Amino acid sequence: MKANFPTGQFISRLKAKGLKATPQRLSVHQAMTELGHASADMVCEWISSHSDTRVTVASIYNILSQLTALGFYRHRLSANNKMFFDVSTGPHMHLYDIADNEYRDIVDDELAELVESHLKRKRFRGYKVEYIDIQIVCHPTRKHKKQQDKQ
Repeated sequence: MKANFPTGQFISRLKAKGLKATPQRLSVHQAMTELGHASADMVCEWISSHSDTRVTVASIYNILSQLTALGFYRHRLSANNKMFFDVSTGPHMHLYDIADNEYRDIVDDELAELVESHLKRKRFRGYKVEYIDIQIVCHPTRKHKKQQDKQ
């Protein structure tokens, strides 16, 4: 699952939020579109090898955080307490590979509907549910690891 909007739409959304389409923001968005789920370090590495734009990891983190606060991306916190960002803001679940600290999107409408219908009947005193975030924590099987090593 990739970004919900192409570069032209990204620029329009930035302008609607009162932000300029700076080379740094455009490079970060391009990296996120390619990576899907990434930390600021991963985005910095991608930009260094695919773009002429100069931007520090700290600036990338600030851009990602700002764009997440505005609804462009979502946060994902890995088991090793590293902040990842997700370009897919629509309903979906994640497989989180605890061994390699990687995320994979899962779209399972049947499971999502089952969980949502169950939670609609529940009351959480003093809280209102914003959205449901399901993360399945896993590790690669030996067979899968061997397949990855061959690639």
